[in-house]
Amino acid sequence: MKYKVKNKQKISKHCFVCGTDNKGSLKAKFYELENGELMSISTPASTHQSYPDRVHGGVISSVLDEIIGRAIMIEEPDAWGVTVELNIKYKKPVPIDKPIKCVARITRNTRLLFEGTGEIILEDGSIAATGYAKYYKMSLEKLAK
Repeated sequence: MKYKVKNKQKISKHCFVCGTDNKGSLKAKFYELENGELMSISTPASTHQSYPDRVHGGVISSVLDEIIGRAIMIEEPDAWGVTVELNIKYKKPVPIDKPIKCVARITRNTRLLFEGTGEIILEDGSIAATGYAKYYKMSLEKLAK
């Protein structure tokens, strides 16, 4: 099913996943969808490789950590998540130099913590990896200190 984009989230300059000024970044873009989920699009390059023509598992976990952690900003634009727990299940190799889509949503939200799930989806629509994560909420001011 396809959903309309409601908002494009801001990105940072130096982030490994979305950084515009980081040469090693995936340069991911994040879009808030009308169904309450967050979607990202990126194209891993050879610098993100582990085995030949495959994205490193650590890069895959970084993408899932980033998108699940950002999903809270749909409901709470000023909340940032600090990872408490991250679990990844790898199902298929993620190829280098091909676009990947990632989708995430919040599954539980309390005053101090939130939890979410996400998937990395390949060009053919199959799921390459799934993730579950738990985060502690912090303001950007606290994170910057």
